[in-house]
Amino acid sequence: MTEKDRFLKIFQKTGAMLDGHFLLTSGRHSDRYFQCALVLQHPRYCGALCRELASRFAGEGITAVVGPAMGGIVMSYEVARRLSARSLFAERENGKMALRRGFKIKAGERVLVVEDVITTGGSVKEVIDLVREAGGEVAGAAVLVDRSGGRAGLGVRTESLLEIPAESYSPDQCPLCRQGLPFVKPGSRSV
Repeated sequence: MTEKDRFLKIFQKTGAMLDGHFLLTSGRHSDRYFQCALVLQHPRYCGALCRELASRFAGEGITAVVGPAMGGIVMSYEVARRLSARSLFAERENGKMALRRGFKIKAGERVLVVEDVITTGGSVKEVIDLVREAGGEVAGAAVLVDRSGGRAGLGVRTESLLEIPAESYSPDQCPLCRQGLPFVKPGSRSV
């Protein structure tokens, strides 16, 4: 069994890979959604997945790991623990990613950005910009699932456990909408 097959099996076993009609954070629609919280709720699986991501950046002098809320919070902690680094998270404030709760990035600090899933990479790009604006040096990005087909273009070294391009559509081009299928916004009470 390949490493990718092993990781995919974990997602399937925990019910974290969903099929249906979904409204993504990016505003696009998709027929597949990865509800990574269903994987991350299991410390055994979370630890194994984050250990693998952390190992890909071991020995690179990373002193802080930061992820966007919500998806990156648990990952940030677990990856940081494996790298003996600090764990931070960014959250939206007035529509923009910000470090709150007293979190600070030191000038020149090597920072790893983590996220559960990327489709367009928008949230990760915002966090990368935030780290740079604070004077940090972005060592890379680590994600569980890259749905972008490599098109997210984060501008930094990017490591993912799974690269599973899933179809996504602008709302006006969505075939699922044309079929009259109602969409679910993940993170709501129904997913």
